[in-house]
Amino acid sequence: MRAHALILAAGAGRRFGGGKLYALYRGRPLLSYVLDVVEVARKRGLLDGGHVVIAADDDRGLTLARAGGLDTVINHAPELGLSHSVRLGLAEIETPPMDAVGAALVFLGDQPLVRPNVVEALVAAWRDGSGPVVRPRYEGSPDAPGHPVLLARSIWERARRLEGDQGFSALLRSGSSDTVTLSVKGDNPDVNTQADLNALEGFSR
Repeated sequence: MRAHALILAAGAGRRFGGGKLYALYRGRPLLSYVLDVVEVARKRGLLDGGHVVIAADDDRGLTLARAGGLDTVINHAPELGLSHSVRLGLAEIETPPMDAVGAALVFLGDQPLVRPNVVEALVAAWRDGSGPVVRPRYEGSPDAPGHPVLLARSIWERARRLEGDQGFSALLRSGSSDTVTLSVKGDNPDVNTQADLNALEGFSR
C-alpha cells in the first residue's frame, strides 16, 4: 500500500507580502521543514516519494525539491488557487509508473511544525483500513481541519472537483463517513502573515 507525498508550494503568499515559503524560521526557509519531514517519512518506509507543486518561475522551490530528492510539478496558473495545485499533483501521480500509488498525503508548504509522527499515524491508519480520507485533529487547534491530509486513490475524483482555495473542506465536512480524524498532540499552524511567523516561536514541534 504505497503512499506518496504531495507538497503544495505554488501560492504567491500575498498576505505575507510575497516569498512566504522562503522566509526564514530559525535560519531556514519554511518550506525546507516540510521537505525534511517527507525525507524522514521516506526513510521510515511511510512514503515512497514525493512531488512538490511549485509556480513556473520558482527557482528556489526547484532547488529545494531537488536537494530533497523530490520531483516537481509546475503550476502555470497558481492564481486559480490551492485546488488547481491539487489537481495537477494528483494527475502527475496517477500516470505510470506512479499508478501503483494508493494514497496521496497532501502537505501545505507553509506549515513548518508538521511532524513525522503525525505522518506515521495517518499512513498507519490508512494501511489498517481507515479512510478514504484521514486527517489529524491537533490538540492545540481542535476546531481547525488539520494537515497533512491523506487521500486514498478512491477519493481523488472528488478531490479534483474542488475549486479555488476551497481546500479540503468539502471532503472533510463534519460528520462525513468518508473521513477518519486522528487526535494528535501539539499544533501545526499555517503561516499566512509575518505575525504568524513571529508567533511560531511560541510553539514546539
